[in-house]
Amino acid sequence: MARKRIREAEQAEIDITPMMDIVFIMLIFFIVTTSFVKEAGIDVNKPEATKAISKPSATIFIAIRANGEIWMDKRAVDVERVSANIERLRAESPTDTIIVQADKEAKHGIVMEVMDQIKTADPSLVISIAGETK
Repeated sequence: MARKRIREAEQAEIDITPMMDIVFIMLIFFIVTTSFVKEAGIDVNKPEATKAISKPSATIFIAIRANGEIWMDKRAVDVERVSANIERLRAESPTDTIIVQADKEAKHGIVMEVMDQIKTADPSLVISIAGETK
């Protein structure tokens, strides 16, 4: 009888190795599928709007300063390079919406050139203009 009780005590252990494997696989899955926001990298003085609509979520931001500088992914870019940068950022983090944050003193022509470059990268992209709400 003493031998039978010893064998039962040895077999009562729980192997947690499969559970740890599942936890690590889930951790890797969540790290890989997480989307990261690519901010423009600068603050702009956005115009105020009295009637604002909530914006769709996006991971690509383009900022245009009052002096005409265009910022994407925390660095200044030329207007001709906007579409190439959008294609690169979309390859890293796919999105259908791009948010343009233009300073209220920015020239309209620069903003339109940036929007044309966005549509050159992909005509199906949704362009959202960010502004301050009152």
